[in-house]
Amino acid sequence: MRMVDLIEKKAAGEALSSSEIQYMITGYVNDSIPDYQMAAMMMAIRQRGMDGRETADLTLAMMHSGDVMNLDDLPGIKVDKHSTGGVADTTTLILAPLTAACGAMVAKMSGRGLGHTGGTLDKLESIPGVCVEQPMDYFKKVVRDQGICVIGQSGNLVPADKKMYALRDVTATVKSIPLIASSIMSKKLAAGADAIVLDVKTGSGAFMETEEEAHALADLMTQIGTHLNRKVSALVTDMNQPLGNAVGNALEVREAVLALSGEIPLTAPLMDVCFRLGSEMLILSNLAKDREEARSMLQSALNSGAGLKKLRQLITALGGDERYIDPVAIEELCSTKKQVDVPAIADGTIASMDTEKIGTAAQVLGAGRATKSDIIDPAVGLIMKKRLQDPVVKGEPLATLYINDDKNEAAAIRLLQEAMVIQ
Repeated sequence: MRMVDLIEKKAAGEALSSSEIQYMITGYVNDSIPDYQMAAMMMAIRQRGMDGRETADLTLAMMHSGDVMNLDDLPGIKVDKHSTGGVADTTTLILAPLTAACGAMVAKMSGRGLGHTGGTLDKLESIPGVCVEQPMDYFKKVVRDQGICVIGQSGNLVPADKKMYALRDVTATVKSIPLIASSIMSKKLAAGADAIVLDVKTGSGAFMETEEEAHALADLMTQIGTHLNRKVSALVTDMNQPLGNAVGNALEVREAVLALSGEIPLTAPLMDVCFRLGSEMLILSNLAKDREEARSMLQSALNSGAGLKKLRQLITALGGDERYIDPVAIEELCSTKKQVDVPAIADGTIASMDTEKIGTAAQVLGAGRATKSDIIDPAVGLIMKKRLQDPVVKGEPLATLYINDDKNEAAAIRLLQEAMVIQ
């Protein structure tokens, strides 16, 4: 078997066999297949595609390229949720505690933010004392005892994906639905989940800008789950504006605390998506027979304060100071040198938003990373003051910036004003 023959086969639009895909991934991870051949293969995949069976085989080969977590010794169905990335997407910090309070076993390994999207680990680490790098035995203990734990991914989890993603980034092969699907699903499956709920974002702040692309990705990932005997549910949700109002790490933790304290209306987009995703998690966990029952369970966990209690337990288990899980105390973590309102440049209505630019505005203030080595300021970011279709008067605040370093203040203001189209 030769890699050059496999490249030729895929370039001709033929399906690769299971053994050919395994050969390719094994060779690439052990360096017997060079970058230039894998780059050629990934371009052939982008142009010719892969069917459901091929993508499942690719996912399986990538999944077994490194450590695979075994959570079989934990009781119940281990459920995880994954978002394809968005702005003000604070869902994990809300729905993971809520579903755990309903009896779900939420065993979640998360990543860090890069670019205009935020990472769950960075948000957790904005709370003093929190350590997301925990040994597997301790992770399992916390899940067993409390029904919820969120930690960083193992260093040797899916090494094939790390190599392939770095190569995709520089070879114009990032936007390939089979490569995206196998990248996401290999990491989720290697982390040991029995059931996975996928939140596939679409819109101006999402990786999948069109609904057609988002549905194609969602369908393919659920097919992978079927092929690999996992319970998978996917929802396509809107990212044509920030999901919540807070963009930034401590600011988003504060929004999660407010949400779990009942301070955010259930009709708000953030709460609506949390309840939709949480309902799927409870159904896949065999804890609710349908969405109506699941929603009622989530509502009870919210009203009783059980969800907020679970978040407090999670923070304590990770070494954090639980006193900050309080709507008043959390304000201390969001304190910055100054707050600056971004004025509207005209009268009218908010007709559209470039959500990616809004996320980038928070990033340049220090809330996110342009490169993996960048240092995050947990307190900075922005609070949206206007949503789509809201009326606005010239000079009225579109958003409030939380700033500790003045050097990028003007750039952040410009990005916000450019991002929000007033008609």
